[in-house]
Amino acid sequence: MSQPDIKTLAALRESGHLHKTVKAEIRDNLLARLAAGEPSFPGILGYEDTVVPEVERALLAGHDLVLLGERGQGKTRMIRTITGLLDEWTPVITGCEINDHPYAPVCVRCQQVAHAQGEQTPVSWKHRDQRYGEKLATPDTSVGDLIGDVDPIKVAEGRTLGDPETVHYGLVPRTNRGVFSVNELPDLAERIQVALLNVLEERDIQVRGYTLRLPLDLLLIASANPEDYTNRGRIITPLKDRFGAEVRTHYPVDLHHELALIRQEALLQWESTPVVVPDHLLEIVARWTRLVRESPQVDQRSGVSARFAVAAAETIAASAVRRSAVTGESAVARVCDLPSVVPASRGKVEFEAAEEGRELEVLEHLLRKATADTFRASLAGLDLSGLQGRFDEGGILETGDLVPAAQLLADLGTVPGLAQLLQRLGVEEESPGLAAAALEFAMEGLHLNRRLAKETVGSRTVYGH
Repeated sequence: MSQPDIKTLAALRESGHLHKTVKAEIRDNLLARLAAGEPSFPGILGYEDTVVPEVERALLAGHDLVLLGERGQGKTRMIRTITGLLDEWTPVITGCEINDHPYAPVCVRCQQVAHAQGEQTPVSWKHRDQRYGEKLATPDTSVGDLIGDVDPIKVAEGRTLGDPETVHYGLVPRTNRGVFSVNELPDLAERIQVALLNVLEERDIQVRGYTLRLPLDLLLIASANPEDYTNRGRIITPLKDRFGAEVRTHYPVDLHHELALIRQEALLQWESTPVVVPDHLLEIVARWTRLVRESPQVDQRSGVSARFAVAAAETIAASAVRRSAVTGESAVARVCDLPSVVPASRGKVEFEAAEEGRELEVLEHLLRKATADTFRASLAGLDLSGLQGRFDEGGILETGDLVPAAQLLADLGTVPGLAQLLQRLGVEEESPGLAAAALEFAMEGLHLNRRLAKETVGSRTVYGH
């Protein structure tokens, strides 16, 4: 919907516009989505039966809330999605720093404008995307950053310190009539957290002792890591008490949610070079991520972010594109691209102290297990004797991340049962790249099930007996 063509307070009244609070806007729009059967938070996956209902209840109740969960669980993504529940356009008094509604100006400047111009008070429109404010809570964050401070420039212009117009508003009042998010709230110094107490309960602010009361209208949402309550910092008790709801987030529960998240978030479609990452490789990445999360060698308090899986999928795609640039063939990811994700992912995982020096070994072991699990899940019961028979008489096959698919297929020769293998892996249109990817996956699975020998030297891998 385009911006309304309403420029004055009088025209706004004639249009029949109703003034709603932010929480009323969100409540009404959320109820409309629920009634229409539409998703409340588009793009949020795996939370349909857990987090989403809790957040919906909190918003319907008009509660400010805290999203509590480990890194990479989509807390910030969900907070930003909530702005989609605001009205698409809302009127503000033109030039207002804190987005005053034309019906109810609260700052001194807008009250003076409304008194002087009456029904001709100028009106502008803000899109809901402009009604979101966010602050990453760092230890150096000040009260002035969040709430406001005296502007020395305005004082130097001749105004007195007692003049409310000498105040430079901080991020919170500038997000008035919108949604404000504080990420990693426990990292905010406790004395700074105190400044948010009035915002949450009395809905006003104080700046340097000014007699300044601004009845702010906003939804305040914070994110935090559970460990932050005791390790890096804590949310002070009075502030926790003022949040109406605390919602615990989590990593994807099911494998299909993990896969859907990778497909949604990973950059697997390159404009300059088309690249294909077969489904079985994405499943290996998803299973690997879940195994790393469950591993006793990994510090579970830190968690394993969803970005771990996303970055791994993108690294595999990049490896295929690199091979394409060298060989000139189409970019199709294969099992030979999997080893590249281990060193690239090392920095995303915190290990237990006893595992120091064994990090790569642990990740490689779990990647092999994920590959074996995917092989059994994808190809269980499939007759691979035709492929294995290629090696029964001492044959070998060399592959690697720079070996072209055409060369691999030529060296392997005709493989009985290839059509059934491709069908089982969901390959609808056969191509040299996809055929090589399927055969390499099958060979790796046979190796991991002790039915085929394998030797790796540098970037080269030799399969055979």
